[in-house]
Amino acid sequence: MTRDTGNANLAKFVEKASTLVTSEHDELRLTSAIANLLREALEAGLEVPESATVPDPDRYVMYPLHVDPEGRFSVASAVWNVGQGTPVHGHETWGVVGIYSGIEHEVSFEKPRTENAPLVQNGEAHWHAGEVTVCCTTEDDVHQVFCGGDQPCVGIHVYGADIGSLRRRSYQPENGAVSWFVSEWHKPRE
Repeated sequence: MTRDTGNANLAKFVEKASTLVTSEHDELRLTSAIANLLREALEAGLEVPESATVPDPDRYVMYPLHVDPEGRFSVASAVWNVGQGTPVHGHETWGVVGIYSGIEHEVSFEKPRTENAPLVQNGEAHWHAGEVTVCCTTEDDVHQVFCGGDQPCVGIHVYGADIGSLRRRSYQPENGAVSWFVSEWHKPRE
């Protein structure tokens, strides 16, 4: 399922990403290739439907732009309004993020190796429009994300699964307590 955006760049991106997911089985090479592909798509003028860039007044949201029919990968428009952020969380898969508009503030943590221990912060970054990063791999997968500016942040997120149905971990950074959640797809207002 790919949303019809009226922009051929999204369809081309999805087609090339699908080919990469099929042909490249090394996660580090795959995420690097997807990152390069997403960077090229953003530079070429990738467009996202306006309805998939609207922040929700209550929380960050993820709009589906493409979900592979076999569940091998998905492309989302993730939107944070000013002042909004995520809990500390993992993905249980690989992920690549490119910033469409605004600024994304990311705080990363070491992936816990033991239960019930405080999380250790290991980095912080601000990602601006046009910038792309590998946000997670199966082995390096814990962060928290916020809108980092005075306008909503819209990111294009590519994951190695249907992120809108995948069970994922959320962490309490003070004590490492884990709870499970699903980031259900947000339905855009048409």
